[in-house]
Amino acid sequence: MESLINWFTVTLDGIVSKEAIVFLISMVPILELRGGLIAAKLLGIPLFTADVLCVVGNIIPVPFILLFITPIFNWLKHTSLFRPMVEKLETKAMGKKDQIEKYQFWGLLLFVGIPLPGTGAWTGSLIASLLNIPFKKAFPATILGILLACLIVDILSYGLLGIFL
Repeated sequence: MESLINWFTVTLDGIVSKEAIVFLISMVPILELRGGLIAAKLLGIPLFTADVLCVVGNIIPVPFILLFITPIFNWLKHTSLFRPMVEKLETKAMGKKDQIEKYQFWGLLLFVGIPLPGTGAWTGSLIASLLNIPFKKAFPATILGILLACLIVDILSYGLLGIFL
C-alpha cells in the first residue's frame, strides 16, 4: 500500500493538487479510504478536509459496483480472454462472503468498516452484488462501513486515540 501511495503522490505531484491526489487514491481498489487518509496525513492535509475527500472518493464507485458489476462480469465471462480473470475475482471475493451472507446489513457494514487487508467498499460491494443483496440494503450498509473505517483510520493515523483516553 505504501508504494502505491508513494507512486500517486510522486507521479501526480505538481499536476494536480494534493487534495485531488487524496481523492483519487480513495477511489482506487485496495487503497480506498484507508490509503487516502494515510496519504492525506503524509501530505499534511487537515483531518476534516481529508475525511470529506476520502469518504466521498470511496463512495463514488460503490453504486456502480452494486448496480453494474454482475451484468458486466456475466458479459465478460462470455469471452475467453476475460473469463479466467472474472472467475478468479469472483472466487476470491466469494471466499470472504460468510459474515456478509449470514448477517447481510451488519455483516456488510462491518466487512467494509473494519480496516483489514482484503476488506473495504470495493470488495464488500462486489460480494453484496454477487449475493444479490438489494441495493436499498447494500448501499447504506456500505456507506456506514466507510464512515466506520474513516473513524478507525482517523484514530490510528491522526493520533486521535489520545482524545478518548
